[in-house]
Amino acid sequence: MGTGLASYVTAAMASGFAAIHLFIGRLEWLESLPRNRFLSFAGGVAVAYVFLHVLPDLGAHSAEISSIAGRDPVRVESLVYSLGLLGLMIFFGLERRVRLSRAKSRNRGEGDRMTDDVLWLHIGSFSVLNFLIGYLLNNREELGFVSLALYFGAMVLHFVTADLGMRRDHAEAYDRIGRWVIVAAVMGGWLAGLYVELPPIAIGCVFAFVSGGIILNVLKEELPEDRESKFLPFAGGAALFALMVIAERTL
Repeated sequence: MGTGLASYVTAAMASGFAAIHLFIGRLEWLESLPRNRFLSFAGGVAVAYVFLHVLPDLGAHSAEISSIAGRDPVRVESLVYSLGLLGLMIFFGLERRVRLSRAKSRNRGEGDRMTDDVLWLHIGSFSVLNFLIGYLLNNREELGFVSLALYFGAMVLHFVTADLGMRRDHAEAYDRIGRWVIVAAVMGGWLAGLYVELPPIAIGCVFAFVSGGIILNVLKEELPEDRESKFLPFAGGAALFALMVIAERTL
């Protein structure tokens, strides 16, 4: 794609991300129990994305950083994967604080809510992740429309499950102002990606950190018993996305 066309395409994709954040409240049927098949399908796609895109891309980024910096490949690879682990740990710690805050409120008889500081920490951290995902629309290492479309599709499903989780944690605050903050973040990230070009080393580090957040969301949404995940839709989503990735890289 030419530079001009690419910017229009990524603008449309960023707008698609924003639409999910703004209108996810109208898709409450996705939260029906037993767990909706669509969410299990989305989880399967996310898992396939992690194994077939995220992990190989982290390896490619570490090899490129090693070449540019002239450092030992093994040490650089450990550093890059450590950034992914750091992203996972930060978002896991945040989810843990959310759960503890809600449990304390219930024990005090104040309902299923969290304290304001935890609420805004949650929204703020999710906004940072959205900013980076929006930035990577214009600054990904893999070029080509097919690769970009796969990234967009995986992130759409990631946002659907993540936003439903955000609304489940604090629906009133999310609908009132949280979603607008998150939309501003993802659109700001896309805009920054047009005018701020980070060096390949920094891009690799950003991607590694974002990957940790994505992996945590997959674990959070698919593993707990109360999610009542559906295996066949989950396996179907994983298989379908895997076939598309393999086709993209071999044809």
